[in-house]
Amino acid sequence: MKILLTGASGFLGSIIRKSLESDHEIISLGKSSGNQIQCDISNEIPTLPEVEMIIHAAGKAHVIPKTAEEKEEFFKVNEKGTANLLKGIKSLPTSLIFVSTVAVYGLEEGTQIDENAPLLGNTPYALSKIKAEELVKFWGEQHGVNVLIIRIPLIVGENPPGNLGAILKAIKSGYYFRLGDGEAKKSMVLAEDIANAIPGWLGHFGTYNLTDGNDPSLAEFDSYLAAQTGKKVKSLPLGPFRLVAKIGDRIPGFPLNTYRLEKLSQSLTFSDRKARQELGWNPRPVIGNFKS
Repeated sequence: MKILLTGASGFLGSIIRKSLESDHEIISLGKSSGNQIQCDISNEIPTLPEVEMIIHAAGKAHVIPKTAEEKEEFFKVNEKGTANLLKGIKSLPTSLIFVSTVAVYGLEEGTQIDENAPLLGNTPYALSKIKAEELVKFWGEQHGVNVLIIRIPLIVGENPPGNLGAILKAIKSGYYFRLGDGEAKKSMVLAEDIANAIPGWLGHFGTYNLTDGNDPSLAEFDSYLAAQTGKKVKSLPLGPFRLVAKIGDRIPGFPLNTYRLEKLSQSLTFSDRKARQELGWNPRPVIGNFKS
């Protein structure tokens, strides 16, 4: 199958490319010279070849904006970039797969949240992804193209960015501390499982959450990561950190604030039942299959 992939140099995109390029013709589109089509879709409309599938994995994430310009950058990359990509499509594919996020739900706690939950996300990241979802759905309806939106929680894979990358680095260096009992459960999914499943979704449409279906606790997850490096996890009570977090609420850039602390102490899981029933989604558990 001939596939156009955006974001091939990103975390998930690079894993998709690596997993699929041996059996499919992958045409990558991005800003760097390593792409077959070099184009910054946040600023220009690309010229695209005829393909059977488009995977739009490019996007801005893992950054907390501090200025109005940084907030606007999310909309420029995620919303305008998606609009420009769609404008560049002249020969219609069979399927377009859009990589979105569970952040669109705007929730910090909850269990087994499904695709019918309202989209309450109000951060620049969440709002820009909501706008992009609306764009691809409308475009698909207009042109009769199957649009599949996948909403993803914590993505686990080699050399991860964001919070997972920071946790791994801290564990390996011996400076990691679990805050509280670590009983909060979190949804996560292996990046490789997403990549391997994508070709089988040709012709499918709709919106789906993707998780590993196990939702381990933070204690289970960090203990598993620590065991791989021969490290031990030390725990610290939440009480003192609540006081420290209040300092972070007043000082920009402080490593801990009340928001981050509460996020660590609350369970947040999502249901992937719809994907299992309709897409044949059958992922592996992260614990036992991820090697850091």
